[in-house]
Amino acid sequence: MTPARLENIALHYLDRYSTSAENLRRVLARRVWKTAYHHPDTDIEEYASLIDDLIRRYQECHLLDDPAYARAQATSQNRRGKSIRAIRAALATKGLTAPVIDDAVAILGEEDADPDLAAALAHARRRRIGPYRTRDIDDKGREKELAALARAGFSYGIARRIVAANTVEEIENDG
Repeated sequence: MTPARLENIALHYLDRYSTSAENLRRVLARRVWKTAYHHPDTDIEEYASLIDDLIRRYQECHLLDDPAYARAQATSQNRRGKSIRAIRAALATKGLTAPVIDDAVAILGEEDADPDLAAALAHARRRRIGPYRTRDIDDKGREKELAALARAGFSYGIARRIVAANTVEEIENDG
């Protein structure tokens, strides 16, 4: 592994994926560890400083922009039906800091009055539950739908509103 090879790996990864600085650091460190396993004379500390330098350079030229990445991921996941809790957890696993995550979630609140409700509706539509179900269900079925929404990270209040509603308009007017 040479410094040029490490940079090529980083650029190829950035060409394919949008990512956070910490996640890129993990990807590159994992590649260095694999190399070190097969070549015991590899100096991991030297490569750690090379990785830090690469990430610093990429941040300066805006190839890596954690706040923009967090906003894009939060918006995308919210549209796909992920709860605010699930979005926070996903962003944290990518190595983003709490203030960056808070800012990304706050922007969701600016775009929509209740982003968790909008995500819950998208989740319900995808799973065909609540007002999107295709057949009548009994109390046991309602409990299963509530459990599915709870596992997805939605509050009991939002889950109850969705499961009890027959139409989307009922949910939107209920708030």
